[in-house]
Amino acid sequence: MAVAYDERPARAIQPFHAVLLAATIPLFLGGLLSDIAYTSTYQIQWSNFASWLIAGGEAFTGFALLWAFIDLIRADRRRGRPLIYFLLLLATFGLGLINSFVHARDAWATMPEGLILSAIVTVLAILATWLGFSSLRVGGMK
Repeated sequence: MAVAYDERPARAIQPFHAVLLAATIPLFLGGLLSDIAYTSTYQIQWSNFASWLIAGGEAFTGFALLWAFIDLIRADRRRGRPLIYFLLLLATFGLGLINSFVHARDAWATMPEGLILSAIVTVLAILATWLGFSSLRVGGMK
């Protein structure tokens, strides 16, 4: 039995979408590292840094989520991967928003919830970015 392969050219992620998506990792990672520094030193400024970095990550995630939603609507036969990518970004945005609310409290009240949420959001952002960049079609079975 012969196997047919998809010979269409690879469809790369749009460059502006790639920038929005790639910017989420350093911002959320910076928020996580600031939370770790706060738990080590109890210097309140680290909590302020984390708040601002998480807010920046939320802004980029929001625009990437909007772009992913438009791609989800325009998806033809590739229903599985764009949906999973959209849901990962939605979870990142939702938990990031909760993390922003936790970091809006007094610095002493942000731990340990802020640290745990920052770690989860960072992992979700990494997974969403990995899935977003790996969505290239390089040829496969029809």
